[in-house]
Amino acid sequence: MHMALALAQAAADAGETPVGCVIVDESTGNVISEGMNGPIGAHDPTAHAEIVAMRAAAEKLGNYRLTGLTLYVTLEPCAMCAGAISHARIGRVVWGADDAKGGAVIHGPRFFEQPTCHWRPKVEGGILAGEGGDLLRAFFRARRKGTAAQTAR
Repeated sequence: MHMALALAQAAADAGETPVGCVIVDESTGNVISEGMNGPIGAHDPTAHAEIVAMRAAAEKLGNYRLTGLTLYVTLEPCAMCAGAISHARIGRVVWGADDAKGGAVIHGPRFFEQPTCHWRPKVEGGILAGEGGDLLRAFFRARRKGTAAQTAR
């Protein structure tokens, strides 16, 4: 999760929402891929950290099925990412901060609990949640200050 947090910081430094993701093969301890949020820079609404990391993992492994791998992400996945995680058949999802507004694992649609969900990974939240949450709060606080300063002009 520390690697994912470093990627989240890199995303923030690039002006993107600070979310980072790392995909690991727990049987070997090898990092398969990583990703950070990048919708703004990539001009791609699907360039969430999880999607970026899953695309890289699938390319590296030569298979769209990522069965048995663990996905670490700094923020609870949204519905789009949860759907992609299910299609990729990720074995385990570990996230940091919960997302009451946009999360889809333990909040909102609770995607993996739906009867139409074909693959359900093991899930675990709250890992280094404070660090991930602090990074997100600081990022949005700074953005609000910048917007308020621009509005005052």
